[in-house]
Amino acid sequence: MQQNDTMPIIEGQQHILIAPLNWGLGHATRCVPIIEKLISQGHYIVVAADGYSLQFLKKEFPELDFIKFPSFSVQYSGDRFLAGKLLLNLPRILFGIWKEHRKLQEIIGQLRISHVISDNRFGLWTRLVPCTYITHQLMVKMPKRLEFFEPLAWLIHRFFINRYTECWIPDETKNGGLSGDLAHKYPLPKQAKFIGCQSRFLRVKEAFLRESFDIVVVISGPEPQRTIFENDWIAKLKGEDKKVLIIRGLPEEKIVKEEIENITLVSHIPTPEFKAHLLSANKIICRSGYSSIMDLHILNRKATLIPTPGQTEQEYLALLHTE
Repeated sequence: MQQNDTMPIIEGQQHILIAPLNWGLGHATRCVPIIEKLISQGHYIVVAADGYSLQFLKKEFPELDFIKFPSFSVQYSGDRFLAGKLLLNLPRILFGIWKEHRKLQEIIGQLRISHVISDNRFGLWTRLVPCTYITHQLMVKMPKRLEFFEPLAWLIHRFFINRYTECWIPDETKNGGLSGDLAHKYPLPKQAKFIGCQSRFLRVKEAFLRESFDIVVVISGPEPQRTIFENDWIAKLKGEDKKVLIIRGLPEEKIVKEEIENITLVSHIPTPEFKAHLLSANKIICRSGYSSIMDLHILNRKATLIPTPGQTEQEYLALLHTE
């Protein structure tokens, strides 16, 4: 495993606000190596997040300062019609972007913030200080019947990206990287730069495991699909002659553990132990979210990738990384 040191250096000691989107844990987990790098550069870090993203980063960096900063909420669909659901939620999304943009101005003054880093939160830009936007999905994959909207969706996303001083892309430049069309199909914004694969496992030492498992299932994503995915795999693997670990992706204050026949369910596990389980398992099953793909790439592991129904980005990535 090689560590990635392509992330730009922010000169001078800064008060940096880092704000990941709370749509699943992926936006928060890929901020871990970025936060570690910024700490090593001597910066003061404030994390602005909510939900499980906030709880996860508090566990990873208990020494940092945190503020609750709500993401604009979207109720994901329980079926495959996610694109339609998002279109119906568009007024709420735009209002949420406007609210977080207004809230940012207050926070900058209160906390003397000198640099903002937003992971996929559209509204965290300002003319007051330099602002960085992190995304791997510069173009938005649309369902097949709506593919003609992709150039328009790309232009809309580009509009928001252009509000930022810099755009960091967590991917490699060669051979389409890990993101394929998502970051490589259309011309890049002039302020965009590739910062290499970002994974929480980059600088983590392996942990000693008292118990190993044949199959590790990693549950992730927004509700209600997170719960549906979990229940499906409990039903499929219960009673098998293999030991199964299901990591539920719920970083609560206390780790909750439950046994169901041959299955061990755990709400959340520390990153070193998580890494060790992924390295020791005979089989890994997980969503095809981009952060999961980066984690697998860093660990040089393969997995059964199952996209969240209706999430065209994950459907594309699952096909891209299926041999």
